[in-house]
Amino acid sequence: MASEPPDSDDGGSAGPGGSGGARGSGNGRGLAGIAPVRAVVVLIAFVVAVIVLVGVGTRPTVSGDAATTTTTTTTTTSGRTPPTTTTTTVAHGSVSVVVANATHTAGLAGHFTTVLAAQGWAMQTAVDASTTEQFTAVYYAAGQQASADAVATTLGLKLTNVSALTAAVPVAGVSGDDVVVVIGTDLAGA
Repeated sequence: MASEPPDSDDGGSAGPGGSGGARGSGNGRGLAGIAPVRAVVVLIAFVVAVIVLVGVGTRPTVSGDAATTTTTTTTTTSGRTPPTTTTTTVAHGSVSVVVANATHTAGLAGHFTTVLAAQGWAMQTAVDASTTEQFTAVYYAAGQQASADAVATTLGLKLTNVSALTAAVPVAGVSGDDVVVVIGTDLAGA
């Protein structure tokens, strides 16, 4: 008497052209091995999306109306210290800006003075710097960092080009100005 083959334990049946494995995978794992890969892909996509959104959300705004300064004040109340944020808007017309040419290209300071004047800044007469500089820099007097950041953004500069105004700035007679822009050779072709 002929005996019949035992039934398969993997739930599949070896029909015509079938392998008897789970969904034809042949390895017994089926789609279960895809789930961890899919989870990792979704997690990576989520992390990239968060990084992009945080980057976009923390960019400074560019507007021709005013520079915004954010001040954080700490007040102590009954043992707790809640931070208080105050936003002050400074009108461009109240910020004195001087542009200095630190290149051998004639007329650059005048050109960028015109560009910034169109944004409403209180522009001073364009001057020449005492040295030649490779990179453009924006300097600010005390309390004027937000204005300097706005000027740098208008000129297409990174905020790393912005720093505090010191005696080392290669422009004479700018101690009374709020923002000083020293145009370097990097903007000579702009």
